[in-house]
Parts: sequence; structure tokens; C-alpha cells
Amino acid sequence: MADKLLPDDLSFEGPFPHLSRRLRIGIVGGGRISVTQATAARLTDYWEVAAGALSSDPNKAKSRGEKWFLPEERCYSSFKEMARVEAERPDGVDAVMITTPNHVHYDAARTFLAAGIDVLCDKPLTNEYSEAADLVRLSRESGCVFGVCYVMASFPMVRQAREMVQDGLIGRVNQIHVEFMQDWMVPDDVGEADHVKWRLDPAKSGATSCTGDIATHAHHIASFVSGLTMTELRAEMHVCGAPKLLEDTVMMMTRFDGDIPGTLIATRLASGNRGGLRLRVYGSEGGIEWDLEKPDHLKFNRYGDPDSILSRGQGAGITPRVERFVRLARGFSEGMIEAWANLYTEFAMAVAVRQDGIKPPPDWLDFPGVEDGARGVQFVDAAVKSNESGGTWVEIASPIDALVQRRSN
Repeated sequence: MADKLLPDDLSFEGPFPHLSRRLRIGIVGGGRISVTQATAARLTDYWEVAAGALSSDPNKAKSRGEKWFLPEERCYSSFKEMARVEAERPDGVDAVMITTPNHVHYDAARTFLAAGIDVLCDKPLTNEYSEAADLVRLSRESGCVFGVCYVMASFPMVRQAREMVQDGLIGRVNQIHVEFMQDWMVPDDVGEADHVKWRLDPAKSGATSCTGDIATHAHHIASFVSGLTMTELRAEMHVCGAPKLLEDTVMMMTRFDGDIPGTLIATRLASGNRGGLRLRVYGSEGGIEWDLEKPDHLKFNRYGDPDSILSRGQGAGITPRVERFVRLARGFSEGMIEAWANLYTEFAMAVAVRQDGIKPPPDWLDFPGVEDGARGVQFVDAAVKSNESGGTWVEIASPIDALVQRRSN
């Protein structure tokens, strides 16, 4: 029997516990985002990179593996080979990060679930609605941990905003506005870059580009913080810059549980905006606002009172559940790498409790799971249908459980 990962005196209160060893993670895909995620995983001190399927070309897989300091025998030229071999090794990977273009997500995730290996997959979860449902089913049947990289939900002040809304500090939610403004597609020749080409190729990116890539982040964070499910939308997709096969801009009217209205805008042609994800949730007694470009701060207003700005750090109104994700005191900035590290920290805890056979309290971990990924695919699907029908209102598909049941049958 494998050694226990978690301490005998495990407490679900306060900071996350140390493990008896670092967990081993494998990488599928060797692009820029894999470097970012591996850096963040190492920052947690819970993970070490142990294997990789970094290219389908054996020579490239080996040369790229050398840059990751991987032994030659753990540099694989296919994720199928990696899943089979690693599942048989006594020191095989505990989990895998999938950081490939969208069209590979389904087959890769399905392969590792079948091997009993936990998965953390980039978003969108899949390009096809039915494939997302199948991954929900397979993850439930296998018992594997399945996380999805909606990393924006791992910023401490986003967690703080979520708790404040849940605690009723802004009263009844009455509207939700979210936008994700970027500017990296402003140059007309940007589509010629290798890391951009696949994002504009329907065979790899699916039916959307901007919507499936960044609007899905906006959709997730709006529901994550408000606690409300988006139920309907009307969308218009546009190519505002140089001609492209897929959209670079999307604009939506939205509705959430209880007929709560909202707006969602995402674009890659908003000059001067680099990480322009902004969330505003307003209620009967006040509101909150968060800006990715100023992630350490959260604006909070109680109607009739002076506005207040909460700062990331210990104390000053920050809850103990949020303090678990704080590494530095107020005044010392944290950002995207730390948010990724928070995601990998919670994912590590989920992997550890599964291996140790422990059932944690349901509110101990809040990282996005496979169901959140499937809802993101439902959101994208509804946006495509609305745009194709001239911007009419479209209901976001049926609940995940019903979808999974249909897929099982």
C-alpha cells in the first residue's frame, strides 16, 4: 500500500497541509502555457514535473524533454503511450496537465481517465458538447479528480468577492456585468504567428476563437462570484480587425437564475487592454468590482456609504478561507503565476485526499471541476447558436446530469 500523503492530524481548517512527498505531474503539450503552469505548480512545493508528451515527433519530444530535465525514458511521443507506461510504473505520475490546442483535450483526457490518472485540463474543456458530457461521465465513473483551468477563480480577491456575495453583503444580486478586453490581435499580421494560427483554425479551435478562449473565462467568473447560473444569452460575434475565419469579438446580453440580467463582452482588439477582465456584481444593498489588471484590490460599496477598497493580505476584512491563498503581505504584489499556483494547490489537495481515501468537507476546495468545464462548453454552444440565428435569445443547454444520462444511454 502506498504511503499516506496527508498527515494523521489533518485539519480542514486554516492553511493547507504539507504532504509526505511532492506529487508527480506529467505534461501533455509543450507550448508556452505549459511553461507557465509548470512554474506555478513548482511554486506550490506540492508538485514536480516527472514526465511529458511534448511532441509527436520522437526527436522533438526528446529534445524538449531535455529542457525540462526529464529522463529520456519519460519523454513520450504520444499521450497514449505516456498514459499506458506511467500507469504501470511504481513511480508513475499522480496527475497530468493537458495544455494542448482545444481539439486534443477530449482524447487526451479520456485516455488518462481510463488509466486512472487525475487530470487538470485547459479550457475550453472540449470543442463538442457531447464530448464534454462524456468526460463528466468518465470522471465520475473512474473516481478521478478532474480540474479545469479557469484560473481567474483562483485569485484571492475573486474568492473574497465570492464570499462577500454569499454572505449577503451586497444584498440580493440584481445585475451582473463582465468583460474581457485584450489588444494582442490589433496588428493585421498577428494571425501569421505560429501560436495564433491554431486559435483561428476551426479544425483545432472549434466553432469559435475569442468566445471559447476568453469569453468562457468571463462566463465562469460571473457565475463563480455571483453563485448564479447563466441560463440564457443573446450573442453577436464580430471580426473587427483583419479578416479571420473565426471571431475576434463577441457581445452578449445575458440572464442568470431568477431572471437576473447582465452583459458580457470579450474582444482581442481593445487597444490599451492587456488583461482587461473586469467583473461587476450589483445588489439591492451595494456592489463589488474586480479588475484583473489590479488583482490585489476589490472595490466594495454599501449604498449610501463611502466606497471601500479591500487589499489582498492578512487581516483588514479578508476571510480566513481567502488567507490560505495569500503568500505575501499587503503592499507586495501577487499576480497570475500565484493564481495558477493556487489552482495547483487545491488540485494537489484533491489528488492527495483521493489517494488517501479521505472524504473532505464539501466546501474545503473550490477549484473549477469537470462540470464547470462542461458548463463552459454549453455556454459557447449557446453563443454560437444565438449568433447564427441573428442574435436571438438562446437557452443554455440542460443541466449537466441530464446531459450525462443521455450520453450514457
